[in-house]
Amino acid sequence: MAFVTANWNPLGEAFYRKIELYQMSWNLRDGLRDCLFAAAPYGGPIALLKEPQRRSPSARPQLEIYSSSGISMASFPWKSGPVKQLGWTVSDDLLCVQEDGTVLIYDLFGGFKRHFSMGNEVLQNHVMEAKVFHSPYGTGVAIVTGAFRFTLATNIDDLKLRRLPEVPGLQGAPTCWAVLTQDRQSKVLLASGAELYILDNTACILVTPPGLSPQATSIFHMAVSFSYKYLALFTDSGHVWMGSANLKDKLSEVETKVRTPPKQMAWCRRPKSHQPSVVIMWDRHLLVAGECKDTIQYPAPKDCGVVVTDLDLSCGYHLDDESVLVPELDGVRIVSGTHHELLQEVPAACEEIFKIASMAPGALLLEAHKEYEKESQKADEYLREIKEQSLLGEAVRQCVEAAGYEHEPETQKTLLRAASFGKCFLSNFPPEQFVSMCRDLRVLNAVRDYTVGIPLTQPQYKQMTVQVLIDRLVYRKLYPLAIEICRYLKTPEYQGVSRVLKHWACCKVQQKEEADEVIARAISLKLGEAAGISYSEIAARAYECGRTELAIKLLEFEPRSGEQVPLLLKMKRSQLALSKAIESGDTDLVYTVVTYLKNEMNRGDFFMTLRNQPVALSLYRQFCKYQEQDTLKDLFNQDDDHQELGNFYVRASYQEGKLEARMALLQSAVDEYNKAKNEFAAKATEEEMRLLRFQRRVEEEKAERVLGSSLQDTMHCLLTAGLHKQAEQLYKDFRVPDKRYWWLKLTALAEKEDWDELEKFAKSKKSPIGYLPFVEVCVKHRNKYEAKKYVSKVTPEQRVKAHLAVGELEGAADVAIERRNEGEISLVLSRCSPTTDRALLERLNRARSTVAKK
Repeated sequence: MAFVTANWNPLGEAFYRKIELYQMSWNLRDGLRDCLFAAAPYGGPIALLKEPQRRSPSARPQLEIYSSSGISMASFPWKSGPVKQLGWTVSDDLLCVQEDGTVLIYDLFGGFKRHFSMGNEVLQNHVMEAKVFHSPYGTGVAIVTGAFRFTLATNIDDLKLRRLPEVPGLQGAPTCWAVLTQDRQSKVLLASGAELYILDNTACILVTPPGLSPQATSIFHMAVSFSYKYLALFTDSGHVWMGSANLKDKLSEVETKVRTPPKQMAWCRRPKSHQPSVVIMWDRHLLVAGECKDTIQYPAPKDCGVVVTDLDLSCGYHLDDESVLVPELDGVRIVSGTHHELLQEVPAACEEIFKIASMAPGALLLEAHKEYEKESQKADEYLREIKEQSLLGEAVRQCVEAAGYEHEPETQKTLLRAASFGKCFLSNFPPEQFVSMCRDLRVLNAVRDYTVGIPLTQPQYKQMTVQVLIDRLVYRKLYPLAIEICRYLKTPEYQGVSRVLKHWACCKVQQKEEADEVIARAISLKLGEAAGISYSEIAARAYECGRTELAIKLLEFEPRSGEQVPLLLKMKRSQLALSKAIESGDTDLVYTVVTYLKNEMNRGDFFMTLRNQPVALSLYRQFCKYQEQDTLKDLFNQDDDHQELGNFYVRASYQEGKLEARMALLQSAVDEYNKAKNEFAAKATEEEMRLLRFQRRVEEEKAERVLGSSLQDTMHCLLTAGLHKQAEQLYKDFRVPDKRYWWLKLTALAEKEDWDELEKFAKSKKSPIGYLPFVEVCVKHRNKYEAKKYVSKVTPEQRVKAHLAVGELEGAADVAIERRNEGEISLVLSRCSPTTDRALLERLNRARSTVAKK
């Protein structure tokens, strides 16, 4: 704590500090010399492609992957083509850009995933230089070919190659170039001598940075900030120009007094900072340039080849070994062969508290707590001073905020203890900030540990989010730590522990040295009833690894049949898939499996499979009934189901337009019904054939369209047409019941209004349906005159209804009174009007009274 400011260096109104993150555990004989280097942002992994130590045709470069603390994660000889650039995706996959334009993608442990090409033109002209960049759309790759043409892929997961316009007059390689992300698209900014060009999808535009030093005749280097909002240019005059990336605003221009082109340049700007600053690196020489004219720098050794003029020796950073700059959200990481450090602007909260002679509330509170631990009365004096200014709440907030920016756990604890001490004297201080910071720091200290090697800062952690951090830990197979963090942060199970366990299980199934039974049991015990875990996804992973039996065992734990069946079909376990689909009771799932089987099997095997599954067979028959009639016939034939075959032929006959074809199908139906010993169905079908023959004869002789009609419709049509003899013949031939025939003829003659024929028909013989229907049919067709002819023939029981039907109230009253039927009298009374039928009403009432007395 006493030396917190020992490594602070002032630059304008701000201070910069260099924090040691790790002493690297790797053992690099030549450090970072003669190797390609790539480090992922947010404390991600490091990749090195080292040239072989001995020069021989058989010697190959070695690709090595390390954590940020230098712990080896993968190492293998590079057997593909020459590599021009290494880079990391947003999901920590390694990109290797080859000279021929092929981009190979490896996972964190050196496992090959896939590859893609940057196009045929790149293949012909080769890659001269490449850059891997991150944008809101994902990870992109930009290359410049030997023909000095740029090709860009904004998102490698949705590959769309864009060939950018040619730069006019460009005869050699660009001096330097960078990728910008502006206006929702990626562009290339390149320098050729002192000229700057922006290449977008359609044009090449010459631009001029505002206020660039007139002494500059060439731009040696350029750097884009982590957020793509700012740009820095290093010129041959030793000036560093800093401004907005759209080249509209200038922030500052600083003379470095060094004219040698730098090896690297990176922005070192924390979020919400108002001071722009750029870190520039030469061989073992580091310089930080800001808004003011001063710089933080260290004189270079004589043998490094840096041209220095009027160098300020006051302060700076000296690099003992070959180093690489890694831009971050809130600083720059410096990686060398022995150390891993973070250079950043000192956060405002830390500056306020730790700056020498600071009288900020947080600084006073920290001093008060120190004095309190010494049991000194000065603690009360400091507290009184803070409380008199009503700044105790602000002091607590400063200490909590500063704790988040510190890397040393002891410093964090000191600041948090001071904040906790100050909270004791506040009655309404909200605890959320303090509790949240303690929780965040515990997580950050866990992942910063040497064995994990993810040196996240608190702003990076907030920007990354907990979910992404958990994904990173899972990707590194640090499952216990990921689970502990999920439980500690009380992350919802389906987003936290369950997700981690699923990834663990997917990794577990790839362990080929263990037996299927052992792995399946271990996964089942570990996962148990964890929410949100799909065993089908784990089984799918096992199948992809060639472990089909393990996949089947894992599917037994999957409670949802809809997830089991598709994978079983994919694994060619169709019989098991069909059984699972039937067990689920989901008809759509059964249909899915049946359709798959039909397409995959020959016809005979398919039918035999269905015969062993009655439910599936029944559903398939239902499907064929409406969609595939011929298949349905084949099914019945194979099963010797003569009854259903007969039904099939009957239904098929109604689809035929020609009589001969229909008759042939009906004859086939008769044969099948006879085989099924269904005499009724056979006889009914034969009668249908006889009716069809009769209908055809009527059509030919009388030109009446009756073919295809039912027996009743045919007779009705014939009677309406006046073909009484033919109707009589049908009546006799098909033994139509007398009542049905009389009803048919009665309604047909009434519709035709052939009243004379109707009267003859009524007199032909005694009606089997009585004569009330004659009355009602005549009334229905508005002919009461004809209806009255049949009233006298109606039986006494129905005569009252007949009189009422034709409107004869007097006649109905006479019959009702004569029959002395109280119900019939009441019926007639209900039809009488009190004004016009008064005498009749009195008569009926007297009769009803008489009947009631008896």
